Amino acid sequence: MTRTLRGAIAVASTVALSLGVVATTTGASPGQARQDVKIGLLLPESKTTRYEKFDRPYIEQKIKELVPDAQIDYYNAAESATTQQQQVNTALAKGDQVLILDAVDAKSIQSSVEKANKAGVKIVAYDRLAQGPVDAYVSYDNRKVGELQGKALLDALGDKAESGQIVMHNGSPTDPNAAEFKAGAHSVLDGKVKIGKEYDTPNWDPNNANQQMSGAISALGKGNIVGVYSANDGLAAGIATALEAAGMNVPLTGQDAQLDAIQRILLGTQTITIEKPYKPEADIAATMAVNLAQGKPLPEDLTPTTVTSGSGQKVPATLLTPVVVDKENIKDTVVKDGLYTVQEICTPAYADACKEAGLE
Repeated sequence: MTRTLRGAIAVASTVALSLGVVATTTGASPGQARQDVKIGLLLPESKTTRYEKFDRPYIEQKIKELVPDAQIDYYNAAESATTQQQQVNTALAKGDQVLILDAVDAKSIQSSVEKANKAGVKIVAYDRLAQGPVDAYVSYDNRKVGELQGKALLDALGDKAESGQIVMHNGSPTDPNAAEFKAGAHSVLDGKVKIGKEYDTPNWDPNNANQQMSGAISALGKGNIVGVYSANDGLAAGIATALEAAGMNVPLTGQDAQLDAIQRILLGTQTITIEKPYKPEADIAATMAVNLAQGKPLPEDLTPTTVTSGSGQKVPATLLTPVVVDKENIKDTVVKDGLYTVQEICTPAYADACKEAGLE
């Protein structure tokens, strides 16, 4: 288990313990304190495998651990900001006291956040910081993600950094995290390598990324492209397909530690991904939501910092630290952290690559 993961779990465990303490000191029994907890969970999409495979089950599991009788209303917006606004209305109509919200569009959801706030409903911004009167926020240090990606790309390029151009795929313009990844990457890459083409990719669509990469290859010439910055693994999947079709294999970054990305890293068609362990983030969001649903203040160790949203609100927050995953540390990161088993990674198509990397 990584030091980052151990630390985040310790924070969540400390806060979980504090729930019982607060219930006792307010004169209510734990059973009384845990009645009538209603939480809405609103996730943005399912094309990225993390949301249905990890985020949703981890959040629901932690809420039920803290409050066995809690009502959890789940919604997935399928990449539609309009759908998510309608889902907020539905959650409010159902009487949810707290919404754990991962916004499709951080700006357009502001009116819904304001509506919830006026109704006395608390908002925990999850992974992406929505605009408006948000009550708490948990995510990873997204600028640090971009910095780590940029450094990994430069390290992989070596002397080639000065002899060609890179292509950048920065993700969805409606996702505030994408802007932070981009800023972090540019802070490392600018002045060190020439950026031949740079793209935003609406809705983090891998098919779009594939078309963009094919266009960049045609425009720049495949012999002039020495590396590709991809903000996440979904985009990297589309990019890798375009590179393969052009007979190219250059350093390629990613993020989210998706299973297919780990397998591409083993094959050498992707260089790194960024692991952001989902369980600590999910546990903290669930604990925040339960505290708020029960009318309790958030413990200071759960919100050690403050961030400013795009609409100017100061929001108490936890920002966790991301981890770089490459071919050398797969066993000590995603396997040790319980994200995947060796058997899940090392299917027959990847058996030789796994053996070479010591995954047996």
